[in-house]
Amino acid sequence: MTDNEPAPGHLGVERDGNVRALARGLQVLQVINRGGSVTMMQISRGAGIPYPTAVRIVDTLIAEGMVEREPARKRYRPTALVRTLASGYREADALVAAARPIIVELTRRFLWPVSVSTRVGGMMMVQDSTHQLTTLTFHNYAPGFTLPLSECASGKAWLAFADPEDLATVKAGLAQGDGPAERMARLMLADGGLLQRIRAKGYATQARNAYTATPGKTSSLAAPLFQGGRVAGAMSLIFFSSAMPMREAEARYAEALVDAAARLSAALD
Repeated sequence: MTDNEPAPGHLGVERDGNVRALARGLQVLQVINRGGSVTMMQISRGAGIPYPTAVRIVDTLIAEGMVEREPARKRYRPTALVRTLASGYREADALVAAARPIIVELTRRFLWPVSVSTRVGGMMMVQDSTHQLTTLTFHNYAPGFTLPLSECASGKAWLAFADPEDLATVKAGLAQGDGPAERMARLMLADGGLLQRIRAKGYATQARNAYTATPGKTSSLAAPLFQGGRVAGAMSLIFFSSAMPMREAEARYAEALVDAAARLSAALD
């Protein structure tokens, strides 16, 4: 039996096998889209699937025009066709339009990149950022880059200020996965102490981000964004972990970040 074949005699074999194949294909496309230019080994590890399976899926995505191999090296990148997957999604348009001048202002003031993100399932997805406006960054995080809720400052800020209905939705989704990020999120929600401290401060922190394009090299602060009385996302300021300890970053930037997030929330309302 191969790694993608369901057990013999399982009811609904064709349906379940197709669903699994689709899930893996989406995981691979997310890894490639998030990385921008990645090797096959990075795809395999990022999607959590065997190397031969990653090869087959990438070959399929190349055939469909969603992915292409770089001419001079064995790396893979998304094509412009991936934009068609989001052509019907408009919910974040108002957020991006209102946020742009505010996050640009913050980056010009402090030089560090600033991003705004929203929750998509168990992840926080970047909707806009100013990484391209500063040299103080390791990677240009384009819209669509995702981070696990429990492993980024923006996700912690969202969780701390989410209402019970939204939290119930997140918990139901987390129950379906058993990866390290899902387990950490379940522990965080079960404890509640960390979320209470975030609410008291008005912002969240994440030292040495592990799920970025450069793991461990950046840290971040994030303040929640609200629209219509409900948490709509988060605004994050990202800095080099080696540049300063978190306490110093909080003293320098937290007040301005919270103020900027409040101004954006007012604009959204």
